[in-house]
Amino acid sequence: MDLQSQNTSLQRLQNVEKRIVRVLELAGGVMDEMANPSGPRKELINNHCSEFMQLIKDIQVTLREEIKSACEYRPFEKCDYVPRISNEICCKKLEYVISQFDDMKRTIDGYHAAALDHMTLD
Repeated sequence: MDLQSQNTSLQRLQNVEKRIVRVLELAGGVMDEMANPSGPRKELINNHCSEFMQLIKDIQVTLREEIKSACEYRPFEKCDYVPRISNEICCKKLEYVISQFDDMKRTIDGYHAAALDHMTLD
């Protein structure tokens, strides 16, 4: 992996980090809106949830691409034990993060469905 591709990969991971921060901001905004004494504004909740879900999808796609790239990387064909093991450990860690995002998505989908049910009952 040359220096330019390492920088590109690092930039993609830094963008993922920024997206994760935005996801947390959106989740906090929805929670604040749900606690609004005058009741939540449906359009704001829908916009936040839509942006949240798009960001989660973007994060998952980028992480999957980075996992694939990291797993394919072999710097020394004849002596690659340490980098290979290191890459495999990184892949497992990233797979775990993706599974956590998948769990978060399912939970959010459940909350979103419950919120929509609650809004239709009102």
